[in-house]
Amino acid sequence: MDTRIPALTALFPDSADAALIISETNRQYFTDFVSSLGYLLVARNGSYLFVDSRYEEAAKRQAKNCSVILFRKLADSLGDVLSQNNIKTVLLEGSAFTLNETAFIENILSKSGASAVKDDTLDKLIQKLRIIKTSSELEKMRKAQQITEDALKSTLRFIKEGVSERDIALELEFRMRKAGAQSVSFDLIVLAGAKTSMPHGVPDSTKIKNGDFLLFDIGATVDGYHSDMTRTYVFGKADSSMKRVYETVLQAQLNALEAVRDGCTCGDVDRAARSYIDQAGFEGLFGHSTGHGVGLEIHEAPSVSPNSSFVLRNGMVVTVEPGIYIPGKFGVRIEDMVVVSSDGCINLVSMPKKLTEL
Repeated sequence: MDTRIPALTALFPDSADAALIISETNRQYFTDFVSSLGYLLVARNGSYLFVDSRYEEAAKRQAKNCSVILFRKLADSLGDVLSQNNIKTVLLEGSAFTLNETAFIENILSKSGASAVKDDTLDKLIQKLRIIKTSSELEKMRKAQQITEDALKSTLRFIKEGVSERDIALELEFRMRKAGAQSVSFDLIVLAGAKTSMPHGVPDSTKIKNGDFLLFDIGATVDGYHSDMTRTYVFGKADSSMKRVYETVLQAQLNALEAVRDGCTCGDVDRAARSYIDQAGFEGLFGHSTGHGVGLEIHEAPSVSPNSSFVLRNGMVVTVEPGIYIPGKFGVRIEDMVVVSSDGCINLVSMPKKLTEL
């Protein structure tokens, strides 16, 4: 039996009778059903997924942990359920409702004698559940990661001088989807040469040439769950400055991985990488956070950032991805996705990290 909805209602404050969830990701988390539009009402004695005619048949076949209700006028269908269950106070997702949506829902609630809680209470409750991954979630992420690695390994054999960043990115995505990926985790980042100094640069017609760093920040999704990995290679031979930067980033990443464990703070992990990079003479050239949570979203809680006092716990999944970026010259980033455990961390990425010259 899936315990996600009972776990959520157990966290409700005494003053709340129900929660209304509209974000696609959170609706998927609780029902395993994906749709662009839907309203999930989670009450203490039951849950209800309201969908329109586009999704009725699929929802009735696929949605779990809820009763599926077809609506033509949401005000009528939702209002009936609110009245039948004597629901008076409803938590809303503070991060999902726009001003217009809030006004629309408040109007429906008021007609049923109910009121909305318009703060981040529900967001925090859902985050508390989603941030700890189950074995089923981890298995999907492992599968997504394996697809990602297999695609990269085969694509590396495709690369030759004169191939463009965009062509490599397209090749990667094709191989991921052909291997069973639902989609890519994000617009794949494939950068060459001086463009590697841009952490989130966009692949274009830039062609690979001898002596370039090649940076791959890539991932796939399986059943909505993401993978995330970065590897940096050299096309041809690395010079001494390239080797020094690469080895500095690699050691910083290893230091941060060593710091990850149940009970440590995100700030501890970030400092383990950042202090090493700074002391090696590259202070100011690592501008982003060391990592982030991954799951149904490619960026979710927690943020592995310098000033974060957030405590990591068993079952959380975070990335560890320090980098050094020298504008106009090149950049290096190495990223793994790991599961926090009491003994340290379990690395979901198996791709080698030793400096590789293609």
